[in-house]
Amino acid sequence: MKKLKRKIIILLTVLVLLTPVGIFLPHFFGAGGAWGEWSKNEVKDQVGYIPKGMEKNSDKYKAPLPDYDNGNENNTLGRKSVFYLLSGLIGVVIIAVPTWLLYRYYQRNE
Repeated sequence: MKKLKRKIIILLTVLVLLTPVGIFLPHFFGAGGAWGEWSKNEVKDQVGYIPKGMEKNSDKYKAPLPDYDNGNENNTLGRKSVFYLLSGLIGVVIIAVPTWLLYRYYQRNE
């Protein structure tokens, strides 16, 4: 079990460290935003219209770190990659902590 836990931790660490690739690749290839993170206007430019569901629901959720930065328009690509890493780490914590707590709960009740 310890080997499996160690492998999972290593895998999650590698994935978190790879998250800035989502910023670097579109930047280097001139592809605009990261895949799937398009605004309504970007979708309209790409496909010619804004899907009805996107038009209706796109303003309902506001991300805690919109565009992976702190709102400073002068952020460099390197600084944005730090916020990308932070977002990946926050995502792992949001998933891993409740999963670990459930695991511990069920382990105690067996």
